[in-house]
Amino acid sequence: MVQDGVLAAKAGKVRLLRPDELSADWNPEKDHRLTAWDMVHQLIRALDSGGEGAAAALVAKLGTRAEIARELAYRLYMLCERKKRATEALSYNGLVQSWPEIMRLAADRGRLEKKQTEIFENV
Repeated sequence: MVQDGVLAAKAGKVRLLRPDELSADWNPEKDHRLTAWDMVHQLIRALDSGGEGAAAALVAKLGTRAEIARELAYRLYMLCERKKRATEALSYNGLVQSWPEIMRLAADRGRLEKKQTEIFENV
């Protein structure tokens, strides 16, 4: 998991990497060992930097695996609420609350790409 960029291990201590320590140029299509931790935090990064449209583009690349990220985000939100970690809870809750719109945009994106493919196949 250290090689996958999810954990840090040093002097007998192991910890999950903080979201700001994760790769900024992450691409799920090239990552052969997708983790739920990466997916959640990369979706939050996309949502924060580019809004629901950017998160939807990432969801389209993740496909059915995106639902795992939503489930983990909800669990992390609940955990942060119990531990009084409001700042972190806000990020996870933002993703969960935006999820219906992100999924709608991802589905629209998929339909548009399919139409474009069909148009060029008929030329």
